[in-house]
Amino acid sequence: MVSSTNHFSDIQNHWAKIFIDGLVERAVISGFPDRTFRPNTNLTRAQFAAIVSKAFPIPDKRPYIPFIDVPATHWAAAAIETAFKRGFISGYPDKLFKPENMITRTEALVALVSGIFGANAAPTTNLILSNIYQDSTEIPNYAKSAIVLATQSEIVVNYPNLNLLNPAGNATRADVVAWVYQALVHLKRAPQIYSQYIIVLSKVPRPTVSVSHQREFRGVWITSVWNIDWPFSNKLSAEQQKIELLRILDRLQEMNFNAIILQLRPAGDALYPSELEPWSAWLTGTPGKPPQPYYDPLTFAITESHKRNIEFHAWFNPYRAKVSTKTPANVSPHLSVTNPECVYQWGDEMWMDPGISLVQDKTYNVILDVVKRYDIDGVHFDDYFYPYPIARQQFPDSKTYNSYRARGGQMSLGDWRRENVNKLVKRLGEGIRSTKPNVKFGISPFGIYRPGQPPQSRGLDAYETLYADAKKWLESGWVDYLNPQLYWRIDQTAQSYPVLLQWWLQNNPQNRHIYPGNNLGRLDGDKWTVNEINKQIEITRNSQKNLALGNVFFSMKAFSENRQQIYDNFKSTTYAKPALVPAMPWQNGTPPPPPTGIEVKKVGNSNVLQWKNPANQNIRSWTLYQNNGNNWNLIKILNADTVQVAVGTGVYALCAVSIMAVESVGVFIEI
Repeated sequence: MVSSTNHFSDIQNHWAKIFIDGLVERAVISGFPDRTFRPNTNLTRAQFAAIVSKAFPIPDKRPYIPFIDVPATHWAAAAIETAFKRGFISGYPDKLFKPENMITRTEALVALVSGIFGANAAPTTNLILSNIYQDSTEIPNYAKSAIVLATQSEIVVNYPNLNLLNPAGNATRADVVAWVYQALVHLKRAPQIYSQYIIVLSKVPRPTVSVSHQREFRGVWITSVWNIDWPFSNKLSAEQQKIELLRILDRLQEMNFNAIILQLRPAGDALYPSELEPWSAWLTGTPGKPPQPYYDPLTFAITESHKRNIEFHAWFNPYRAKVSTKTPANVSPHLSVTNPECVYQWGDEMWMDPGISLVQDKTYNVILDVVKRYDIDGVHFDDYFYPYPIARQQFPDSKTYNSYRARGGQMSLGDWRRENVNKLVKRLGEGIRSTKPNVKFGISPFGIYRPGQPPQSRGLDAYETLYADAKKWLESGWVDYLNPQLYWRIDQTAQSYPVLLQWWLQNNPQNRHIYPGNNLGRLDGDKWTVNEINKQIEITRNSQKNLALGNVFFSMKAFSENRQQIYDNFKSTTYAKPALVPAMPWQNGTPPPPPTGIEVKKVGNSNVLQWKNPANQNIRSWTLYQNNGNNWNLIKILNADTVQVAVGTGVYALCAVSIMAVESVGVFIEI
């Protein structure tokens, strides 16, 4: 027989070597004449009896009852008798021991527990096996109490997966050696050793499960110009502004919205501190005047949105310089003051010239400044590029266009204007991705690309009048999402909501997301009803496979007023269940690590599920699922700072969610 593991040729890199060494030193086990240990060989019931009879010299618990298939001449007869007397192993009802049968992993663990603790010993904790072992349902009922005892006593060693017990599998020599050694550690007859495969309740990861739900972008435009949505007046104090914004965000959270698009640059101004543009008069009533007492509205809005698991998309108007001559005069560093030659009067408005490089640079730099300084989730443009037409007037950019022609330019006026817009869109898409890859870039173009596309459509030609080639942006993948403003009813033949939506979906070769825009401004209970809006949402949902993945509503005012009870309807029915925004595969977001340190504690009559806060900047929120028969249902989305939640009894899964809306696997929890 071999007495030293140094001579075993087959265990030098084996996971169980340290346990084998420990039992060899105690003369409990030995190898084979050919100097092998054969750790992966299955163990017979007789061999198991031989090991435990040597390993545990404890008093007898019962008299021996001979087995008819274990004659006195059997090589393990004495060991089987000893193991039986000490309570480690029993036979079958017909007085058979079946010594040559392989012992299963369940049988071996039950035998160890019976010998060490007694056949009727009860666990000292409320350990739920499914929280440790993914295959706990395969553990026979008779063995569950013993497996709990073995687990809480750190006897169980699982290779290669801590969470897989494989209860019906045959025990190997390595398995049994490891368990026997750990039993000796529990009895304080052997020193503790380290192995990553020992089940230590405070360290072992819980089982994981794949869970998911139907994602849906649920957004709303919050308009600052003309104080339409927020702030509802430019005479509010800073504290009143905060209260009003919180009221809006709370209302959206109650309706399970997950995104806002807040207008930060209505007309070359800023609703946040900027060295590039003046404070907006829509905030304080006076251009260039900060809020009093001072605070940063953008930081406040982002922080409070994220607390409520709402994405923040920053809405910029790229070229508008003033919405009305009746509003206060612009002040430096507004472009109309620093570079008046770049800005033109257009009806009652003022408009920057998109063909001038300085204008393009200014817009680009303003937006990238926000991307760099703030934790925004998206950059957003609406439908204003070149201005909407005024009858019998031409946009006064002839000087810029003639200069382009004088330098050898060959494009027509229309193509040149479109190219000016295209250059900014492409440049911004690239700049945002290279600066912060998690920040999305989206545009909400006019809902009709061109009359006749699709064939029955009629209306404004955005391609020819606004010089917005939204189809090109989509086909080129310059944007991450589009919100075509489908502000018409389903039954309007020339601008039918479903017909227009299908056209946009059919012109999306880069598989970008489409979140159509819906018009709440006309809700009157007559032709425009909440039922009409819900039907439009249903049409969108029915096109999910074609990447119609949500809706955006114009504007917040209808929800704030609960116009036609739309707030009540959305809260109770339309968006009754929570949802994450859709993840964007091309952003290459990786799943965050799953939650750790999960515990369930009793607080009064309630169960409180707790976990660790990893202070991981990549984690935006947590999702909690509950199992209902064969289905996992998302029941809560919790912000990143939340680390506990009250729950009832049941089966749950907890996931981490990244800032790119990518979920980790779910950690399995049974309560």
